[in-house]
Amino acid sequence: MPPASFAQARIWLDEKIRFDPDKPQIAIYNMPFVYRLHSGHTLSTEQLRHALHLTVNKHPSLHTSLHFDIQKNQLMQRVITHENKNYNNNNDMFSIIETTYETDEQLNKILHDETRNPHLFHLDQGLVFQCHIIYYKQISSSDLLSDHDLLIFNFHHALFDFPSMKVFHHDLNQAYTTSQLLYDDKTNLRYLDYAVIEQQMSMTGASVFWLDALCGCKLDQPLSLPFDRYRLSNEHRTGRGTTISFD
Repeated sequence: MPPASFAQARIWLDEKIRFDPDKPQIAIYNMPFVYRLHSGHTLSTEQLRHALHLTVNKHPSLHTSLHFDIQKNQLMQRVITHENKNYNNNNDMFSIIETTYETDEQLNKILHDETRNPHLFHLDQGLVFQCHIIYYKQISSSDLLSDHDLLIFNFHHALFDFPSMKVFHHDLNQAYTTSQLLYDDKTNLRYLDYAVIEQQMSMTGASVFWLDALCGCKLDQPLSLPFDRYRLSNEHRTGRGTTISFD
């Protein structure tokens, strides 16, 4: 089982320590991408489902779990296969859900949930991608999406980032239009390969640089700034915020 990358470890650890498990939580690493068809265009949900399965199967990161190994004291990653899913009585490497809306208020509630719901993904099971099909008024019986319907691809940031979306779009489009997706496991570099190489790199020079740059800083204490509002004593996120616009 290869180690997780430093970026994955940072995100995983941040989720573990920034929220109080006994209080309502809010997601900060959901990455929803919302789409709506142009007027007059349609999309086959049957073809979409098939294309998504091909695309997810091609990219191991979209079905990779993160697990902390106590003996090694290190976060590890594991590519979940169909065999693993069969063993756990779950054949799906990702979820596809369907809902309906009639008003803008209902739609906004769905979109907010996609962004803030911390229970959409399960990193320990490799469930890091979800497709949400949102129909206007009723689920289509014709297996087609219209311009009033919406489509959401949602990823967990520990296994996905914005540059990855270009690759995802390319492969999904190819899989949708041709019903196939070529992949050579022997020549394609995987993210977990990068993580292994990253762990083997010497960090001595970087450690020396940052220890020198941060010398004298009280890293174990909160930064004293002239706040007009103070953080809570438990130092956990509340999910509340505000927006300030600049001209």
